[in-house]
Amino acid sequence: MTSTTTGLPDRYRPLDQVGPDEPTPTGVIQCWRAKDRVLNRDVAIRVHTPAGPAAHAWISRALTAGGLATPALAMVYDASEGSGDPQTPGGAAYVVNEWIDGETLAERLARGPMPDREARTVLRRLAEGVAEAHRVGLAVGGLTPDNVVLRPNGLVGLRAVPAATGSIDGDIAALGALLEACLTGLDPAHPGPRTVSGPSDLVALVRRARSTEPGQGLSSVAAMASLLAERSRPGPLTPAARAEETDSGWLRRLRDRRPDQASDHPDGGGATRAVASAEPVRLHPHARPPVPPVRPVTSAPPAPGSLGGDTIDADTVAPATGAYAGSVSATPDRYDDESLAVLGDAADHEGPATGENDLDDDAAKRRRMLFIALPLLALLIVVALAWWIGDKVLSVAGEVEEVPGSTPSVSAPAPQTGGAAVPAGETVPIASGAVYDPGGDGEPENTRAVPRAFDGDPSTSWSTLEYRGSPAFGNLKDGVGLLLDLGQKQELGAVTLTSSAPGATVEIRTGNSPDGDLDDFAVAADGTVEEETQLSFEEPVSARYVLVWITGLVPSENGFSADIAEVTVHAAG
Repeated sequence: MTSTTTGLPDRYRPLDQVGPDEPTPTGVIQCWRAKDRVLNRDVAIRVHTPAGPAAHAWISRALTAGGLATPALAMVYDASEGSGDPQTPGGAAYVVNEWIDGETLAERLARGPMPDREARTVLRRLAEGVAEAHRVGLAVGGLTPDNVVLRPNGLVGLRAVPAATGSIDGDIAALGALLEACLTGLDPAHPGPRTVSGPSDLVALVRRARSTEPGQGLSSVAAMASLLAERSRPGPLTPAARAEETDSGWLRRLRDRRPDQASDHPDGGGATRAVASAEPVRLHPHARPPVPPVRPVTSAPPAPGSLGGDTIDADTVAPATGAYAGSVSATPDRYDDESLAVLGDAADHEGPATGENDLDDDAAKRRRMLFIALPLLALLIVVALAWWIGDKVLSVAGEVEEVPGSTPSVSAPAPQTGGAAVPAGETVPIASGAVYDPGGDGEPENTRAVPRAFDGDPSTSWSTLEYRGSPAFGNLKDGVGLLLDLGQKQELGAVTLTSSAPGATVEIRTGNSPDGDLDDFAVAADGTVEEETQLSFEEPVSARYVLVWITGLVPSENGFSADIAEVTVHAAG
């Protein structure tokens, strides 16, 4: 059937209608198989008529389902409440789901009931997906054989997520109905109820899932998934086990399994009961521990019976060494101080000492010294390594020259020109000024405030932007400057700078063209700007343009910056 649905975005092209119409309290939902033209994939798109506020509740449920990620439920790709105008693209209320390929459960059950194991697997996987939706407060709905799809990879998926309406209890009952259908099959020619047959645990689960009696139904879908994960016990059952197969007895057995539970089979559990009922073996309290089957090493004549075979009678031959070394004596009546005399001084032991079990005092001392020396040696190595690294790093740091543009130390004197500096003459008027920023990224450096740097008022100033991380313009560029136009070429001898934030480093450069590179402006003087600093040239310079090139910033409120309150250019005196 070809779609005539309108009001959908141009991205989705409906192909065929899937399934019957789904009525809702405010309208009807139609489901279509559609093509996503952007991602070139099939999707399931469901359209609610009418759109707008009437579809608000359904769209809200779809948005909740959009956060789920389980193969048992079709994923929600897109959703819109629509404007209500079916003739406008995007005017329809729709939900876009993952399209699940495969055979529907209804088609599979039309061929007959499922095997018990397959029915358990299908319903368990489906119940696990529905349980995930219940954890976020979403009742799925729409749990019918026509919407359940058996994926080719062996998984199961539910189309049309979520349904228009649903409830937690309704999902539990619907899963029970699906389990019943898996056990009985579906016959389109005889749609009436059929007798449920199969494993007793599955039959009991169907009854409990569909029960409406208080205290008889299942508490949650998660409990149903857990019960489906259990396996039925094969073989003939004893009368006691058959009584346990009732609804309450079967569930109690799954919940309260105990290791000593009797087996359901005539020959089962015999070994377990024998082990559980066996009395512990009590040894004689005065028996000696077994002696290894070796002949003792001794220069004395062997004890009677000690050479008679591969084993030695522990009651006739005493060990040559060890805790039980000593002559054979009558067994004492009880454990007392006399019976423990064999643990006394080694001088009381009979027979030559072999040294096999004697503790070597020198070796023990060496081991103790080793255990103490190793941690101390490791500590010394760590301390020496730390001292070496610190010494090398500090020495390298002390030898590194000061980075150009960094803020000089307070104690460092400002660079001054030589004694042969050109005397400053009369003040040269400044015709205009502009920001010179060859390394900038296009963001203006307070260009509107440039005239404040030569307006004759020290209370007003021009400042750079604030940079973070380093006084060298955040390591982003070499500097920024003010390019001052004197109107005509003149003989210059000095420049006086005034700043409200002293400490910035500058270079005074001169040139005859405003369009050149930084190297086209020759350096005439440099230094650190204090509250008022005069930078004199070593020799008169003939130029029209003066560039106040700032190379280092000073700390400001949010980083580093520099300001120029007043620039005064002096002619050569």
